[in-house]
Amino acid sequence: MFVKLIGTDRVSPNPSTHATDGRIVFEPAKAFWLLSMVVGGIAGLVYYASWSAFAVFLMLSAVTLCAGHSVGMHRLLIHRSFRSPLWLEHILVYLGTLVGMAGPMGMIKAHDMRDWHQRQITCPPHPSHDAGFFLDAYWQLCCSFRLRNPPDFVMEPSIQNDRFYRFLEATWKAQQIPPAIALYALGGWGWVSWAICLRIAVSLIGHWAVGHIAHKRGEQAWIVSGLPVQGYNLPRLAFLTFGESWHGNHHAFPHSARLGVETGQLDTGYLVIRVLAHLGLATDIREPDSEPHREGLVKLTPGNSRGFQSHRLNLKIKNQ
Repeated sequence: MFVKLIGTDRVSPNPSTHATDGRIVFEPAKAFWLLSMVVGGIAGLVYYASWSAFAVFLMLSAVTLCAGHSVGMHRLLIHRSFRSPLWLEHILVYLGTLVGMAGPMGMIKAHDMRDWHQRQITCPPHPSHDAGFFLDAYWQLCCSFRLRNPPDFVMEPSIQNDRFYRFLEATWKAQQIPPAIALYALGGWGWVSWAICLRIAVSLIGHWAVGHIAHKRGEQAWIVSGLPVQGYNLPRLAFLTFGESWHGNHHAFPHSARLGVETGQLDTGYLVIRVLAHLGLATDIREPDSEPHREGLVKLTPGNSRGFQSHRLNLKIKNQ
């Protein structure tokens, strides 16, 4: 039976593309990178525990995860939910690269391919996190999902031809060396093991864990009807994730710079963007209503058989 595949801005299915015909492949380099960071982090906890190392760990984790990953990589580079001067964009994306997940092109492709899979009528178990806790950890942290006939992936020239991004993509693991040298000079191996190894290990495992849970359970204010994969909000993790745990909101409004869309939903990443706007460094900030809502988007309110009462939004439809 032929099933029409949905395309996105960067992902275009071709006639031979099949969204589920693929296999999960173990990636030795990916697994070794994580293992080395875990081992180095454990060494820091056991042999170099100190309040100064803990403070540096917290500071660099906050800067790289909030300003780098959430604001720079996710909301700016991947979704273009606001604009900034190129020099500032480069700084934010560089900080995001220091999280240790991938380079800028790798992050975009991993995100967009997962998003493309989750927009299809049938989504494979790897990109949908449709596995148990430990199996999904192995899949996401040590493996990749390879389609037999993948769709065409085209990145915009402004990113693909950017020499700084190409440099970061080719050297993203080595980018840990300069801060490691500075940390060693200031605090010895203790600061290196905490602020490099432990920080990366916690960031990688934490990013996966939040993604795993946010696709399985939590609070829902919105659903995208007709799709098997839905996002959930995790309010208790909003502070630790700098707003990224409002994943149900993000599924509803992927274009929006503001993930905490309801009153009282803490979104530190969005606050950083507002500060940049106040300084004249962020413009064209997109909000939930900046674009037509997704096809099938349904607002949930208390009262129906699912514990909610739904009404379909009568707005012009556009896939984001």
